Amino acid sequence: MSLIIDCHGHYTTAPKALEEWRKRQIAGITNPSEMPKVSELKISDDEIRESIELNQLKFMKERGSDITIFSPRASFMAHHIGDYNISATWASICNELCYRVSQLFPDHFVPVAMLPQSPGVPTETCLAEIDRCVKEYGNVGINLNPDPSGGHWTSPPLTDPYWFPIYEKMVEYDIPAMIHVSTSCNHCFHTTGAHYLNADTTSFMQCLQGDLFKEFPTLRFIVPHGGGAAPYHWGRFRGLAMMLKKPILEEHLLNNIFFDTCVYHQPGIDLLLDVIPHKNVLFASEMIGAVRDIDPRTGHYFDDTKRYIEASRLTDEQKHQIYEGNARRVFPRLDALLKSRGL
Repeated sequence: MSLIIDCHGHYTTAPKALEEWRKRQIAGITNPSEMPKVSELKISDDEIRESIELNQLKFMKERGSDITIFSPRASFMAHHIGDYNISATWASICNELCYRVSQLFPDHFVPVAMLPQSPGVPTETCLAEIDRCVKEYGNVGINLNPDPSGGHWTSPPLTDPYWFPIYEKMVEYDIPAMIHVSTSCNHCFHTTGAHYLNADTTSFMQCLQGDLFKEFPTLRFIVPHGGGAAPYHWGRFRGLAMMLKKPILEEHLLNNIFFDTCVYHQPGIDLLLDVIPHKNVLFASEMIGAVRDIDPRTGHYFDDTKRYIEASRLTDEQKHQIYEGNARRVFPRLDALLKSRGL
């Protein structure tokens, strides 16, 4: 019997006080007299319990999942707002809340950190928050935004040395990064319907073009939302790898890049599992995230992705890989945590 480990969860149901504090912080950028103090944010343990028990935990129990790798709400990261100090304060607050969730529900939630990224700011500024979250909060990974500008793509590609300080820290702690953008402030790109999927595909292609994993052979990226367009256009990417004189695509990238199952219909999941090796697929739902409704064609929530895995042609061993084995391999700190609990 596998543990069902959801590698992609966000605190989308955080108490309203968090959003209200953030609104005041944003207002304070142009009017410093409005800037709130961190101490003014008051969220009790009971409020956190209610926000989780009535939402994520309720659905986890109904759908039969055990553990969620949990990070701050992706669309709220909004690294394009304000400067580094704004992002640093905001990241610290959001990471602490996810840590508190993990302490109140230790059997079900394990934290992953957002970073205090800011457009044009050296990535070394993120290192202290990674240290804090791993050492003090027990975080097992990070979320890395490849486009802190919010849809304008002003940062270098992920293969550029600009990002190397973060990669060196990831290697030091043996933690993976989920490559996850935030809100789009470019009206050409709907945040969850376009910008997220664009970023997944763009990040995958950036890695294909470079030789990042020769420099960092143990680096691990999770490309979410089923990998964007990558699995659907696998032949195109295989051909591009050949044109760029890269090794066979699977050898070039699939020791280091993994995909999740945040794909919200059966044909999409089936294609993902037909194209991508099972060792490279991690179970995920991003529940109460981009798509929150019930699919009238099935009578079930779109983001109830466990149903799609169960209805697939996978063997029991392949399901075990996707539900548990791959997550423990990609997140060694999670594996160590579970072993310490006898799991």
